[in-house]
Amino acid sequence: MEPGVYSSKCISEQKCGLCINACRQQALLFGEEKIFGIDRSRCVGCTKCVDACPTEAIRRWGEYMLLDDVMAVIEKDRAYYESSGGGVTVSGGEPLVQHEFTASLLKACRDAGIHTCLESTFYAEWDVIEETIKYADLIISDIKHMDSDIHRKHTGVGCEKILKNLARLADEGREMILRIPVIPGVNDDMENIGRTADFIEENIGDSLRMLQLLSFMRMGEEKCRSLGRAYEMDELEFDREDFQKKVETIAEYFNGRGIHCVVGTKEKQ
Repeated sequence: MEPGVYSSKCISEQKCGLCINACRQQALLFGEEKIFGIDRSRCVGCTKCVDACPTEAIRRWGEYMLLDDVMAVIEKDRAYYESSGGGVTVSGGEPLVQHEFTASLLKACRDAGIHTCLESTFYAEWDVIEETIKYADLIISDIKHMDSDIHRKHTGVGCEKILKNLARLADEGREMILRIPVIPGVNDDMENIGRTADFIEENIGDSLRMLQLLSFMRMGEEKCRSLGRAYEMDELEFDREDFQKKVETIAEYFNGRGIHCVVGTKEKQ
């Protein structure tokens, strides 16, 4: 758990100050009477400041929950799953970082008659994947880039293990939805798109339900700032209308190669 800061909601140190009294680490940073950040070198993540703040100027990111707690939340939406034909998708972050809990959660959902889906990068050892996917009815994953060096530059790891695991999942007949988060100037060039199509044709085949193109959006920017972290795509500038046309052209290319591709996440378009 981590506290995030939203300065605009702060009613000032002078009028309130409850968070200051709650923080024994003296980690809260104020300027012009309003909180503007947290000294992360002092913060121990107790989030007592969050509980003390009456205006949600400090928000708790993350929550510790037991399996029964999660299932209680899931069961509240059972009627929706049944009427929509949907189910539960375990996503992240990266759910395989907590693979034992993820496997237990997927199993509990399946035992309860709820359709299950695992959304993961699949950057993990095969024994971890194998133990977890046995309770997943559907798989969702990304192909961010086919060039391992470029993949490493933007994600911190190469793509070889991911692609190998996706191919192995397909060999086992696992139904999957693949996604490409299309980012201007990063992975939207036709050389990379062509290599992605080649990989899908040669290694995924009939296991693919559909390929989804997710146009770049600045989601996560606000959360990064609240946590005092740099938003790494901050300097990315592009014309949204032109970019969207390019994404549509990429979708046409995949469909022309016989790969069922849509823009967005809807099953039918």
